[in-house]
Formats: sequence, C-alpha cells, structure tokens
Amino acid sequence: MQTWLAHFKVRPKLLVVDDQRINILVLNELFRNDCEVFMATNGEQALQICRAQLPDLVLLDVQMDGIDGFEVCRRLKADAESRNIPVIFITAQGGGGG
Repeated sequence: MQTWLAHFKVRPKLLVVDDQRINILVLNELFRNDCEVFMATNGEQALQICRAQLPDLVLLDVQMDGIDGFEVCRRLKADAESRNIPVIFITAQGGGGG
C-alpha cells in the first residue's frame, strides 16, 4: 500500500460502496488512516458522491439492491468526468464448498 500512497501529495479519496454496513465499516477501518474515505450504501449514492468528490479509487460491491455494481460502473465509465476513476469490484458472496 505504501507505494500506491507515495504517489499522492494529499490523502487519496477512496469511495467504498456496499449495501452491507459491516463491510463498509471494515473497509473504512482498513483505509481511514491513509485515505479520505467516502461511503455509500447504494448505487445512486455512489454516483452522487463520485460526481461531487471525484474519488481516486472506488471499491464497489457487485450485488446491491436497486442499481447494482455493474450498472454503477457502466454509468461511471460513460461519464467523461468519472470515466478514468479506477473501480475494483468487491463482493462478500461466498463460494459453495465441497
């Protein structure tokens, strides 16, 4: 993580998007000392925060009620202002065992 942060003269803006509050709290705890963390619990909130804050990175849940992560990403990439924001998809969905 240090090499990524070394490129910023100010704390990078990170948007965490997940409809499960516990997941947001865990990710916030991991990144809050190094990043300015913004949080959204649905796709519409995520799009509004992206327009207002232009984060440096978005951690985006795939499965959410309403606008899912794939649609949020599609809309971000269709907008000239936000198309270059990197998006990493996250999911808490577990795989079935054996």
